Amino acid sequence: MPPLEFLAVAIVVSRIESPLGPLVAGATRDGICLLEFTGPKRLAAQLALLRRRFRAATASGRNAHIDRLEKQLTEYFAGRRRRFDLPLVTNGTPFQRRVWRALVRIPYGETRTYGDLARRLRVPSAQRAVGHANGANPLSILVPCHRLIGANGALTGYGGGVWRKRKLLQLESRTQGKR
Repeated sequence: MPPLEFLAVAIVVSRIESPLGPLVAGATRDGICLLEFTGPKRLAAQLALLRRRFRAATASGRNAHIDRLEKQLTEYFAGRRRRFDLPLVTNGTPFQRRVWRALVRIPYGETRTYGDLARRLRVPSAQRAVGHANGANPLSILVPCHRLIGANGALTGYGGGVWRKRKLLQLESRTQGKR
């Protein structure tokens, strides 16, 4: 495998506090490329994956995208925002990107099963592949992977912890009728 070549564009990385714990956010000059729940044991691995995925150096800091992200997350957690209007920068396989685009189309306050999403993508036998793509989503909340549930209605795995998935779904169901 050839060595990774780092691009000149750095990714600024910042910690954002939320009611469900800290999030790590990353942004290039083009948009948000990372938003995940984090902690001391996860941060190093999250940043290493980000550097590999984008072949770019990371630096602690902020930019206009992170400032807008923090404001919109505050509104989301307060129940005043249902949709994010931030530029997103993704780096995944074509199939992962299809899944992520489909996730964004799941309405606020609603859920779908992995099978539902596979059928919507016209690959009904790809439930597991949908699950893997969902798990590889680097943009928690913005690309709402928490809205995918098991066929039996169970809250299946979530990178930030199933308890956070439950809280996000509760937040959305509580504020679904409010404007």
